[in-house]
Amino acid sequence: MIVAGAAVQGTGHLAAGRGCQDAFKAADLGDAVVLAVADGAGSRERSALGAHIAVDAACRVLAEGIPDARDAPETWTRWAAAGGARLVAEYLGAAAAVLRATGGGQPPSDGPAPDAGALAATVAAAVVRPPWVAFVSVGDCFGTVLTQGAARPGPAMEAARTGLAPETAAERCHLVLPPAVPGGPGPVFLSSPGAALRVRSFVVWEPELSGVVLATDGCTALSLDHPAAHGLPPEAGPVPSERFFCGLAATLRANGGDAEPLRALLSGPEAARTGDDLTVLCAVLDGR
Repeated sequence: MIVAGAAVQGTGHLAAGRGCQDAFKAADLGDAVVLAVADGAGSRERSALGAHIAVDAACRVLAEGIPDARDAPETWTRWAAAGGARLVAEYLGAAAAVLRATGGGQPPSDGPAPDAGALAATVAAAVVRPPWVAFVSVGDCFGTVLTQGAARPGPAMEAARTGLAPETAAERCHLVLPPAVPGGPGPVFLSSPGAALRVRSFVVWEPELSGVVLATDGCTALSLDHPAAHGLPPEAGPVPSERFFCGLAATLRANGGDAEPLRALLSGPEAARTGDDLTVLCAVLDGR
């Protein structure tokens, strides 16, 4: 699998003198890959550190005991649910240790656990072991699955129509982990009370799996289309942009995983209008 990612400071953060509060990390285990992205709460001064703690915890926890590709669906489902609970516990433990070590009026090591709210962050993680993908999420980051079936007739003509390379003309993208609904309640953070009870975990079995992409919520305007653009009613929700996701996969396959084009895309004028930090991390099957 080709693994690549990029994080770019948002223009709003740059104007306000705040650094990038997103983080990403991947763990390549050979026949499986763990992906994790995190978005620190903009209102918390140390949330960038919280985001890094979150992705570290996700890669550490979810790299353990991954089911075999031949295991039953219920095995994968139970493992993902347990991994979500362990991720929250691992994050809270690491955050408390950091707060105790750095002082700041926190209780001594034998006192009650410090409040991790100063390090508030959301997280989305995926374990990719084809044909399985297991997702674990707390908050408003989102995830997309790519599939590639048999080549269509006339690939050259199809490529000209879609703008994609001929070998990726049949690739499709599916928003399986949607972002937060606009106007809904605020995001849940790993440090929120009862976060372990609000983890989203599920698994996907997809024999035509060709890639997985995770992103923070700053990427919604860049990578998701309004349903009206596809002739769908508003209640259908956002639709993943094939130009963004399938184009990204094609580019990474062509350049061997160089993330510079992704970084350039996240730094472009279309991305700048969100004002928020933008982070994308993906694992793409190379097609061999």
